Amino acid sequence: MIYKRVAARLRAQDWAAITIELGIVIVGVFIGTQVANWNEERLERREAQRMLIRLKPELDSLADFYVSMRVYYRTTRAYATTALAGWAGAPDVSDHDFVIAAYQASQIYGSATNNATWATIFGADRLRTVADPDLRKDLAYLMYVDSSLTDSTSVNTPYRQNVRRIIPVEIQDAIRAECGDRSPPDKPQLISLPETCDLQLPAPAMKEAAAALRANRQLVEDLRWHTAAAAAYLENMSGLEAATLRVRKQFDSLD
Repeated sequence: MIYKRVAARLRAQDWAAITIELGIVIVGVFIGTQVANWNEERLERREAQRMLIRLKPELDSLADFYVSMRVYYRTTRAYATTALAGWAGAPDVSDHDFVIAAYQASQIYGSATNNATWATIFGADRLRTVADPDLRKDLAYLMYVDSSLTDSTSVNTPYRQNVRRIIPVEIQDAIRAECGDRSPPDKPQLISLPETCDLQLPAPAMKEAAAALRANRQLVEDLRWHTAAAAAYLENMSGLEAATLRVRKQFDSLD
């Protein structure tokens, strides 16, 4: 209808009326476009919020993982201290405890962090719809940080490889069976290592294994490097842990 009026105005050369009519059309189109864009952005933000809420269980799992990893490496560090004392000839470290500690110090716990999964689940297009700038920043960090810094290969050191070449396979099998990694039934992704190992093995076998370990002094330097690598591993993980906990805390307000 409005187009017919414009045509009539043109024939009558009523330029003022024509300008008003065109202005109404332009303003109407602009307002309609803005309303449509606003509605689309509102729907995108709502969908992003629903996606964030669905990610909460994953964040809970990651938070638990970081705690269990720190406990795990605190335990291996204690075993490393006992093993180093055994190499130093400490009288209170028996052959039995020395061999077990030397093995347990080589245990590693792999990272569950995979930012490729984050990027797939919550891609860049959806990230821009997150209104909170701090939340958006932390999510971007989790999606794009170099997760290779927390890859378990960084703690798969020469010590882990070399000490297991020396300790007899039968002893290693026994330690793993009785004092190796453990997971709770309800959270199989979490791993713990017993702080003590009361495994009883034949004294002659443990004495022979302890002598073989003490004869290889290079393992002392390897173990020092291994403990340093584990410390760096945890330090690199701390950034991911902090960002995860900040995001998890902000998610509480989305329910």
